[in-house]
Amino acid sequence: MTINLTVAVASGKGGTGKTTVSVNLACVAAATGYKAAYLDCDVEEPNGHLFLKPRIARRYPVSVPVPAIDTDKCIACGACGEICQYSAILCINKNVLTFEKMCHGCGGCQLACPTAAITEKGRAIGFVEEGEAGGEIAFYHGKLNIGESMSPPLIRAVRSAGQNNPLNIIDAPPGTSCPVIAAIKGVDFVILITEPTPFGLNDLGLALDMIKELGIPHAVVVNRSDPDNNLARDFCKEREVKLLAEIPDDRRIAEAYSRGELTFSAAPGYRGVFEDLLISIVKEARR
Repeated sequence: MTINLTVAVASGKGGTGKTTVSVNLACVAAATGYKAAYLDCDVEEPNGHLFLKPRIARRYPVSVPVPAIDTDKCIACGACGEICQYSAILCINKNVLTFEKMCHGCGGCQLACPTAAITEKGRAIGFVEEGEAGGEIAFYHGKLNIGESMSPPLIRAVRSAGQNNPLNIIDAPPGTSCPVIAAIKGVDFVILITEPTPFGLNDLGLALDMIKELGIPHAVVVNRSDPDNNLARDFCKEREVKLLAEIPDDRRIAEAYSRGELTFSAAPGYRGVFEDLLISIVKEARR
């Protein structure tokens, strides 16, 4: 099937089931005939590979530009430190100090330097791996180096690597901060995963506020749903957001997850749930 669609699976908190939904959606899409790609943008702790078990064909580092000072040209005017909003470069006692892990790579210090004493060098922050899973799913994920705190550049590299696929399913980081924005910005549709608990719904509310601010079409999927628990249903009705699917609180799903197995294959009865979800996503995204 031909389609041009990028869907992000996100949540306001960790542990709601983003990876469960995204990897199973990718498998259902491939089985349905879509040319699907799975992009794990949770680069601080990627785990989609544990379920899809991809064969990695390419691995390459990702770097960010940081300032390099030519002391022969530097006149210690302090212009670089004045323009930097992150205190990544400072002029103290006629010495210019750089703090590379605080640098956001904007290039402002280089532009502000009156003597062209600042150039840029690359600093590796992690790497991207590309491959395929099951012979049908294109696979991409990033891994942030230990000790690094700035993940958005690596997330953007993962998204760029998979941008030419007809159907992209992005497994986004949890929360509502900069890494999530980098993962979902510009996508066609966002699925927000929640669980029917007060904590889950509180964080879903924060995620909804973020998505609406970005103006991205979206809907909710409830994981670990209980027929007698109406918290999530009432919340979605109150917030006027569409509830696309409910995944039951089934021990078989949890056991399959703990073994690194897909719900899609370990509990075949749920295949229809993900097939219907995919159909609903495509329909909603095309509106």
